[in-house]
Amino acid sequence: MGIRYYRPTSPGTRFKTSPTFEEVTSENNPLKSLTKGIKRIGGRNNRGRTTVRFRGGGHKRRYRAVDFRRDKHGIPAKVASVEYDPNRSARIALLHYADGEKRYILWPEKLAIGATVMSGPGSDIDPGNALPLREIPLGTLIHNVELKIGKGGQMIRSAGSSGQLMAKSDDYAQVKLPSGEVRRVHLNCYATIGLVGNSDHEIIKLGKAGRKRWLGRRPHNRGVTMNPVDHPMGGGEGRSSGGRHPCTPWGVPTKGYKTRNNKRTDRMIVRRRNKR
Repeated sequence: MGIRYYRPTSPGTRFKTSPTFEEVTSENNPLKSLTKGIKRIGGRNNRGRTTVRFRGGGHKRRYRAVDFRRDKHGIPAKVASVEYDPNRSARIALLHYADGEKRYILWPEKLAIGATVMSGPGSDIDPGNALPLREIPLGTLIHNVELKIGKGGQMIRSAGSSGQLMAKSDDYAQVKLPSGEVRRVHLNCYATIGLVGNSDHEIIKLGKAGRKRWLGRRPHNRGVTMNPVDHPMGGGEGRSSGGRHPCTPWGVPTKGYKTRNNKRTDRMIVRRRNKR
């Protein structure tokens, strides 16, 4: 993994950086049997209403079916290749199982081509292996952590992220998430050893607006630049700072306004991310 810098021959390349893709070993198309078309919705819901603003366009993609459940227990698999996935920041690895099946998984750092990975109870504590939390030693770096037993990993899946197993008590383990939050997870939930690869992703600079459009992100205009009819912070003589606390076009406060409303799982959070 490395960063490529460009000679500033144009405004678009002056601050542009891109990954070198050193870890990607397959330049061919993804395995066709593990891909499918994906419909782009442009931020609309099933009624056609825009629920997420400034989305749309972008390059066509095919979805890679990534195995987040890791439910092939006791069957060894060999890492065949590391591939680029346009649908996520992390890289994916193609596994060839001993029984002939092929699957994609998230590629963790230090997982080499030709290495053998396993999932299930009794697996070694090596990068890429998936085990229940009750069998993972304290202090181990983990990713792709389940929230519900057998549902598949839902947490810690982005590039360069990892959690840490902090403690075990009764039927639950305490996992420290990348945000700093400490959360209780059942000991029978699965997690994968290691940290997600492509850790340089967070320091990539797009360099120009067009590169953001390729990703399907449209221009974002601030509320203070709008007219009063369009935004509560719009209008005013000359340039203004809004004159009120930041809010959405519908008056809902932002920047610090708490929107969490899931009392059912409040008891699973040991320490909030903003109280380190």
